[in-house]
Amino acid sequence: MFERYCRQISMAEIGMEGQQKLLSARVLLVGAGGLGSVAGFYLAAAGIGTIGIVDDDTVELSNLQRQIAHCTSDIDRMKVDSAAEKLSALNPNVTIRSYRERFVAVTASRLLKEYDFVIDATDNLPSKFLIADACHFARKPYSHAGILRFFGQTITVLPGETCCYRCIFNSVPSKADPESCAPEGPLGVLPGVIGSIQATEAIKYFLGCGNLLTDRLLTYDALAMNFRVIAARKNENCPLCGTAPTIHKPGNTK
Repeated sequence: MFERYCRQISMAEIGMEGQQKLLSARVLLVGAGGLGSVAGFYLAAAGIGTIGIVDDDTVELSNLQRQIAHCTSDIDRMKVDSAAEKLSALNPNVTIRSYRERFVAVTASRLLKEYDFVIDATDNLPSKFLIADACHFARKPYSHAGILRFFGQTITVLPGETCCYRCIFNSVPSKADPESCAPEGPLGVLPGVIGSIQATEAIKYFLGCGNLLTDRLLTYDALAMNFRVIAARKNENCPLCGTAPTIHKPGNTK
């Protein structure tokens, strides 16, 4: 074990004690696409003891421009199977649990209870709001991220302690007509940048070192090559964690 992790064990912030914390850690990846591929690789490499992967999608050719956990030979395979195979090959000492299902309200609590930290690696807004709600009620810390074209954003949330996803974005916007526009991007390397930050946040959370990206939304503009940190605060009118919440369970946005 020492040789595999010696470079990070040698750092004062980690050491053998910190490595043992990582080996005992459990992280749930919701999504095995671009963000999930990158975050998953770095979590497995760091020695996160148990990694769960939730996804009900299969690999398509158009995914391969950015979803590095999958190869051409994986086309039509379940993404969780393809990703689990790659992460296990990278680090066979890590336990990988695959869930061939969509993260939905009725199963959220069952999935979350097995894990200590959640990474939102989904690609649609309804799922992101559901993850925020489910993690709030389960009191599970999570890393939100979103990517589009050349732009990415991420924030870490400690439910009950920090600003939550809904404090900033409030509610799911009205759906656009899916026939009205074609998908735009993202640039293939974009999930590499943002997914790496998500993995970093999970590792820091378990180690208890440094400052987590809480109460701060980090944005990244690849065209301008610019990072920006936007201060955020708990919103007393937040429908999820405010003083008079209107959301009382995952999937209930009334």
